[in-house]
Parts: sequence; C-alpha cells; structure tokens
Amino acid sequence: MGYESMWQSGNPEIAADLRPEVPHPARMYDYYLGGKDNFPADRAAAEKALAANPEFRATARANRGFLTRAVRCVAGLGVDQFLDIGTGIPTAGNTHEIARAVDRTARVVYVDNDPIVLSHARALMAGAGDGRTTVLRADLREPAAVLEAVRAEGLLDFSRPVGLVLAAVLHFLRDEDEPYKAVATLLAALPAGSHLVLSHGTADFIPAAVRDRVTGIYDKATAPLVGRSREQVAAFLDGLEPLDPGVVTVPLWRPEAPPAPGAERVSMYGAVARKP
Repeated sequence: MGYESMWQSGNPEIAADLRPEVPHPARMYDYYLGGKDNFPADRAAAEKALAANPEFRATARANRGFLTRAVRCVAGLGVDQFLDIGTGIPTAGNTHEIARAVDRTARVVYVDNDPIVLSHARALMAGAGDGRTTVLRADLREPAAVLEAVRAEGLLDFSRPVGLVLAAVLHFLRDEDEPYKAVATLLAALPAGSHLVLSHGTADFIPAAVRDRVTGIYDKATAPLVGRSREQVAAFLDGLEPLDPGVVTVPLWRPEAPPAPGAERVSMYGAVARKP
C-alpha cells in the first residue's frame, strides 16, 4: 500500500472514497466533540452510541485534554518532532499547535487512512508555509508503509527522538490486525529518548450489554471498536519506561485541575512512556 501526501489529496479517486452513507469513526468522534465535519449517517450512528453510553461525549473531550497535556509534556522534555498516526479530523488543539506552543520550531507529520481527514488537513494547513507540518495518507495496520512514507517526506529526523502519538486509534484495530506488532514496529524505528503518547478505549467500566450494543453500532461503520483492558493497554508499553502516573484513565493523567467525580471510570486509558 502506498501513501498520499496532503498536497495530492484533491485526487478525484480520494474524494470518491468518502462514502458519506457509511458511518466513519473519525467523523463520529468529530460529532462527539461538537464539530460539523460529519454526515447524517455519522450523526445517526453517534446518537445511537450516545443512547447506549451517554459518556461517549465526555470521554472524547477528556481524551482531547489528555492529548494536550501529554504532547505539552513530551515537548517540554525537549522532543521537537512528532509522528501523529490516526489523527482524525482536525479540531482545536491539534498536535502541531500544542507542540509549537512549547517550541515554535517543532515538526509534525500526521498520518491517517481517511480521505476526509486529508481534505480537512489540507485546508487547515493552507497558508502555513513553513514546511514543518504535513499530512500523509497511510494505514496504521501497515506500519512499514507508514515509516516508508514518513521517510520519503524527509520531514522527521529518525536519528533524534520522536514523539509517537497514537491517540484513540488502536481501539479501531482488531486483534487480527496485529496492533501490538504495529506499535512495536514503529517504536523499533525510533531512537532512544523517543516517547509514546497513547490513549485507548476500554470496556472495563461498561456493563456487557452496553458494550455489545456499542460494538454492534461500530461494526456497521468503516472500523470496529475494540475496547481493551488496562492490562492489555499496558502491554503496548512493553520495553518502555512509563512516565508517572503510568496507565490511568485519561482525566487522571497529570490533571491541571481536580478531576470531576467519576474520572477514574472514564472509558479511555492514557499513558506516556519513554524509549530507553
């Protein structure tokens, strides 16, 4: 599988691949966040998911807060280049905005396999003109192709630490997609001092009946939803050095204000870990 630069995303074949009649997790997530970059099918599916689990919207927003704090932390540790895979539709508080608030020279490569993401990212980056941010079309399920695409762009220097951002994306990979192998392959290409920023949905706090209803909704979308346990999420960090407080629900990862009641049961785990 090849890749497509954001500057090529006007390709009519890409535009034809949007499939607005089929719910897409990235557009559903945009709806949870209050965005407008979604279609009726996405909104209908998202409303069904919210009816089954009203916490989805709060979870999505808590995940965005985690992303802000985690990327800011990693940038504050001196990492000035980021690879954000499964970025989703751009909204407020994107990785490049967070990183550049710490270091204005930070470089960011976004990777996603959804053509609508490329379309919106192209509009977002139009006029930036500094060449420090780009968006590539590639698939996390093919990590070697992702790395090939990034290297071809030449934006990131793999001899220096990289912040690998996998925020709310791995739960869209089934076990047969080999998500652990994908993460290990990506990390193997990064030097010591690189950091992994990870968040992942879980069903640890959801009744089985609710889990099954939500899973059924996503099974009809373009990607499934696979909630994993805390232990399964922690396994993505094997061989790394987790930063305090380790694997916790996303509102509890270095909160900047007292967490709201129930924060320990939000259905998303988050962690940041360093490659030794």
